[in-house]
Amino acid sequence: MRSINALFDNSRTLWLGCVCLLVTAGGCAGYQLGNQSLYRNDVRTVYVPVIRNDSFRDDLGVRLTEAVQKAIEQRTPFKVTGDPSADSVLTCRVIADSKQVLTETNTDEPRALDNAVAVQASWVNRQGTVLMENRILPPGQLAFYFRQSSRMVPEAGQTGATAFQESIDDLANQIVTQMQIRW
Repeated sequence: MRSINALFDNSRTLWLGCVCLLVTAGGCAGYQLGNQSLYRNDVRTVYVPVIRNDSFRDDLGVRLTEAVQKAIEQRTPFKVTGDPSADSVLTCRVIADSKQVLTETNTDEPRALDNAVAVQASWVNRQGTVLMENRILPPGQLAFYFRQSSRMVPEAGQTGATAFQESIDDLANQIVTQMQIRW
C-alpha cells in the first residue's frame, strides 16, 4: 500500500510541476533571458579594424583593438570577424592621451600621476546606418567620444603601462556598453 501511495504522490508532484512549467512558459512568451535582450538582433557579426592612434604612445591603438574585440566576444552575442563585409563595423580612433603629475617628493620625483586616454568611436551597419544610440549625441553626429583616466603611484610599484592598460580595459567596456539597445 505504501508503494502505491508513494507512486501516486510522485506522479502528482510531476504533474503539478509540468502544469507550473507550462503556465510560466506561456506567460513569459514575449521575454528573452540573458544578455541577448540587451543587444540588437539584426546584427550578428562585427568587424573591428585596428584602431587608428593619433596619440604619442604608438601601442595604444593595438592594445585597445584587442581589448574591444575581447569585450565584444565576452559580453555580447555578436561574433567578431576579420571580414570587412560583416553585418556591422565598429571604428575607433585614439585621439589623445596624457600623463600629468599630481604630487611630487621633495626631490621632484613623481609620487602620483594621472593618465588619460580619449577615443572616438562609431558603429555602423552595412547600409551606413549608425547603430550606437545615445540621447546626448547631437543629430547628424556619427561618432561618440569616450575618455578614461587612471591613477598611477610609482612608489606602490605601478607603472605607466599598467595604468594605461587599466584605462584601455575601462574604455573597451564603455564602448561595448554603448552597443546595447536603449530602453
